[in-house]
Parts: sequence; C-alpha cells; structure tokens
Amino acid sequence: KVQNAVIMAAGMSTRFAPLSYERPKGVLKVRGEVLIERQIRQLQEAGIQDIIVVVGYMKEQFFYLEDKFGCRIVVNEEYAVRNNNSTLMLVREDLGNTYICSSDNYFTQNVFEPYVYQAYYAATFFEGPTEEYLLDTGAGNRITAVHVGGSDAYGMLGHAYFDREFSQRFCEILMDEYGKPETVPLLWEDIFAAHVSELPMAMRPYGEGIIWEFDSLDELQTFDGAFVENVD
Repeated sequence: KVQNAVIMAAGMSTRFAPLSYERPKGVLKVRGEVLIERQIRQLQEAGIQDIIVVVGYMKEQFFYLEDKFGCRIVVNEEYAVRNNNSTLMLVREDLGNTYICSSDNYFTQNVFEPYVYQAYYAATFFEGPTEEYLLDTGAGNRITAVHVGGSDAYGMLGHAYFDREFSQRFCEILMDEYGKPETVPLLWEDIFAAHVSELPMAMRPYGEGIIWEFDSLDELQTFDGAFVENVD
C-alpha cells in the first residue's frame, strides 16, 4: 500500500522566465486548473492523503495548500544552491512506499494507484533525436542503465515510485554522497543512474499524451492556448 507522496516544488523554473519572476511554475493555471492542485487531487482520489510539498523559490505561494488540501509543507532552504537531491535529503525520514512527483507535471489521466508492487519510473517513447534521460532495460523492464540523449527510445518523464527497499538503499547512498562537492548540482536521477545496479527499479511505460512536462512557455502555449491568463 502506498504510504505517501512527495511533490517537489522548490525549483526556480528558470526556463519559464520571465513568467517565473511572478510565480513558480507549479502554481500556473493549465486548462483551467492550477498544476499542483490537479496533481494533489489525483493523489487524493487514489487514496493518498499524506502529501508532502517541498517548497523553496517563492515558497509563500504554496503555503495555502496546507489549509486547502491538508498537505504538509517542508521548506528547502538550499533550493538556490543545490539540485533536487536536497529535497529528497530533507524528507528522507518520510520515504517508504512513496510517490515522487514534480509540481509542474500534468497528467491527462490519473496515473496514481493505492497499491504498487515495485519501484518504477514513468517513461514515454521519444521519437527521433532527444536530449532526455533515456533508459536501457532488462528482464521484467528493470532499468539497467540511464543515459542522456539518443534517439527512438523510452525516456524518463513524469513521476516515480519508491518502494521501502528502494527508499532505504537510496537514502543510504544519498547520505554517503551528500557532502561531496560533485553531488551539489545533481538531480536525484543522476545519483540513481550512478548506482543503478544497487537500486532495483522498473520502467513503467505510458502512452503518448498521458504525461506532460512543460519545459518552455512555447510548449505550454501549444498545450493550452489560454495560458495567457497566467500573465498579470
């Protein structure tokens, strides 16, 4: 049974400048719904009530979620100097059977379930050349390698799920490596990729159009022509 979810919302969304000077990407409105609110509702519809939102940049704009949805708010004071490995370090005591989510994802279908039987990372097929994090897999779709860039392959896109075994081992590795200068700029996915043989995780493929991640204003405008309502 899934225990909880962590939504990472601390980042500065620099690729969304100048819109991100006014508000974090997670509170942008897409197709009539606030991004992070839609994701919280989908988690709650799947029976997951313990939701931790880790905030940093413009943190005050997320505080209302505590009253509106009963989320727990955790403030990441290192958001400007470290990558998202600092978010998982902050909540390491809460990681067990846990969904790991990004505040800026949009799921056209509810991808969350009350019971999950193995650690996985969501994946989408990328046609043609891409600079995304692509996956090699073995038996049972277990991830055997992660590499940046390639062509016509499945790549990481969307949420992940940690089971207890994965959480325990990942936190041990994270604590060992957190103090190293070379760890500072890394995504948690980079740490996973470097220790993939020690961290059993499957790839869970999703069909086209289910998982959206907006890396630029152009992508968001293509998906939602009314996005201009986000601009004061």
